Amino acid sequence: MKKTKKGLSKERIQALLEFQKSLNIRFNDLTLLNTALSHKSYVNESPVELENNEKLEFLGDSFLGLVISAALYNQNLYFKEGTLARIKSYVVSEQSLHKIGKEINIQNYILIGRGEEKSGGRQRKALISDCVEAVIGAYYLDAGYRSAKTLVQRLFYKEIIEVEKNRHEKDYKSILQEYSQKRFKIVPQYGIVSTKGPDHNRRFYIKVSIRKRSYGPGTGWSKKEAEQMAARIALRHLMKLKGVRDTGIERTDRDRRVEKRGRSGLQKGKRTAHSRQDARARTGR
Repeated sequence: MKKTKKGLSKERIQALLEFQKSLNIRFNDLTLLNTALSHKSYVNESPVELENNEKLEFLGDSFLGLVISAALYNQNLYFKEGTLARIKSYVVSEQSLHKIGKEINIQNYILIGRGEEKSGGRQRKALISDCVEAVIGAYYLDAGYRSAKTLVQRLFYKEIIEVEKNRHEKDYKSILQEYSQKRFKIVPQYGIVSTKGPDHNRRFYIKVSIRKRSYGPGTGWSKKEAEQMAARIALRHLMKLKGVRDTGIERTDRDRRVEKRGRSGLQKGKRTAHSRQDARARTGR
């Protein structure tokens, strides 16, 4: 343990021991855990040369994706690839990571720079979620695959169950925004293309733009509905480019008929291909 204490104050060692105890884990090398909790703003202001947590975050992100993918594959044998990919995207999303980070009070143990502290960085969603991934990566290096896998499963079990229960409740705008921010570092912009009909029965046509590319228009009897449709169209295109299929996003012949009539089949109580798929999954057929 003498080696693990190198460069760490007694107060810092105590804080790290307290944090790992709250997670019911034990690091052989506390400096790895300390690095996982060291934001680049802290490292940049340090008078001595230190390493920030970005490489550990990268490793943790990959390891987390592997463990969650394997868990979803084993627990949902009747789900298709697209459904599993969508559930995984929720489970490992910044929102889920931030929620778990707050539950384990990780923000209390992060080392950040003075400027970042003053601007409220300790509570930032991205900073907290990145540190959760970094801790996972650090624990994988320190304790190995099996122990790190157990930690991930314990931390994310509730989130997996919650997402699986609500997998029908798709918020295409949220999915698109998170995808766009992660891949392009920008937020999608929505704009009204046109409207048709009187005030009491108006139909909206809305497009969504990412970088210099526009998708849509999505249509609906409200702006919110039309924006959701536009986001769905954008996701359908982006997932197609990426080679990911999702029956909840893909455009079918039935979608074309629905869009042409200007009505949703769900309003008539019809079952979609996605709902039939999930029904088969529940019955085991």
